[in-house]
Amino acid sequence: MFNIGMFEIILVLLVAFLVVGPKDLPKVARWLGRQFKAIRRLIREIKQETGWNEFAKEFKDTESDLKESFKDADISKELKDASDELEKSVNDVRNEVNQAAENIKNEVKGGTEK
Repeated sequence: MFNIGMFEIILVLLVAFLVVGPKDLPKVARWLGRQFKAIRRLIREIKQETGWNEFAKEFKDTESDLKESFKDADISKELKDASDELEKSVNDVRNEVNQAAENIKNEVKGGTEK
């Protein structure tokens, strides 16, 4: 939640120990725990009253629908397949033209020898 590591926790506890003292540290820790619990409860109540949870769920549903739509609208595979097919057709035509040119060349060559 707060992205706090072990080193930061130890540092905060050490500072709290020095500021508050060992005698009052458990009392302060209990008070802080109660305050955090009260704040969490308050935030949960506010979310319920404002309908935030429903909004967040609807937002996530819309996001997943959009991702699915983008996935369905992706035509790159079809374009790649069409490009490959077109390239194959062009190569076939090129080979046929080369073969026809070779045949004509052989006919002309054969005709001049006679």
